[in-house]
Amino acid sequence: MRLQLALNVADIDEAVDFYSRMFATEPARRRPGYANFAIDEPPLKLVLFETADSADDCCGAGAVGGTINHLGVETETVEQVMQAERRLSAEGLETTGVDDTQCCYAEKSETWVTDPDGSRWEWYVRTGDSEVLDNVVVASH
Repeated sequence: MRLQLALNVADIDEAVDFYSRMFATEPARRRPGYANFAIDEPPLKLVLFETADSADDCCGAGAVGGTINHLGVETETVEQVMQAERRLSAEGLETTGVDDTQCCYAEKSETWVTDPDGSRWEWYVRTGDSEVLDNVVVASH
């Protein structure tokens, strides 16, 4: 597992250049207005959403550059997502349930929880590629 940090950025090219140099790695996936890095050291999934041209990205509608889009935990298996869902629910936290989705140019199984201050956390596993940026639920578990 690794922590995910999804940021809204004003200029995707400038942000990709900065983070590529900062973490000495190139994006693992790049699309218009979107980039994600699979950083080994420190173990981090860094996702960038350009907000300058599209205020309605998949996870942070109306957001501005320089703000957190969402946080997350990337797991290795669907079962780990299901375990997280069961644990979070048992702790009395309200979740979205586990859905298979297409979002952020990936197919995923995911569940979401929101902290008391409104920060959104995603527990997910990437199961394939997609050409869809907006979140589309394909199936629920």
